[in-house]
Amino acid sequence: MKDYQMRLARLLAESGALFFKEGLRLKDGRPTPYFINLGVFRTGRLAWQLGQCFAEWIDDAGMADEVQLIVGPSYKGSAIAQGAAIALYEKFGRDVAYDYDRKEAKTHGEATGHGMLFVTGAALEGGKTLILDDVGTSMTTKLDLIKKLNWLKPRLARPMEIMGVALAVDREQTQAVYDQKGRVREGEKGRDAVAAFTEESGLPVWSLLGVRKAVDYLHQEGLKVLIEDEFQLLSLDQLEQLDEYLEQYGR
Repeated sequence: MKDYQMRLARLLAESGALFFKEGLRLKDGRPTPYFINLGVFRTGRLAWQLGQCFAEWIDDAGMADEVQLIVGPSYKGSAIAQGAAIALYEKFGRDVAYDYDRKEAKTHGEATGHGMLFVTGAALEGGKTLILDDVGTSMTTKLDLIKKLNWLKPRLARPMEIMGVALAVDREQTQAVYDQKGRVREGEKGRDAVAAFTEESGLPVWSLLGVRKAVDYLHQEGLKVLIEDEFQLLSLDQLEQLDEYLEQYGR
């Protein structure tokens, strides 16, 4: 593992962003033994360190000198975009613009007479654009953001090229399967969520860290994780739960 991957795994553990608990369900309705919530990165230190991990990944991927705009889908992606932009300037001297979308277009103030879909206005400048977010389950949020960016393209000061999407953590799973009444069919494996996103959008998806690698590292290093609301060492029980879950829903 690379240094930024190990640091990210430790941040997930110490912050409680990665946790195991009975009765959890994903947004798509499926049960899950674990969850990842980067919304708990709510202090200056945590936001700064997460931004550094993203900045180092961007540099490692050879994009630091290329990217001109970082966009994060609201709400969690907005803080990630800002943190990564700050870290890129601090670590690599790259002053990259950042932006994030609105859930509803702004129509007052500077947006009077027309709707504004993005907050800082940096997206209106176009350029090589990288999308950053916390995790990807169904990837729907990312598709919605891309639709907004594509709507902007004819209105921009310069052409926009979306480079792809980078996730903090890859859940490494497939999409949910639903019945004719829209109810989730538990135990059934759908399409690879990332592959389906790439097929629809034409964009690559990268991740800083996969959930398997993160959990294995934390277990091997003897680092405590939030389990049933208490910080504990990962046991074989959690490892087996993850293995069974990924066997059922993983890709």
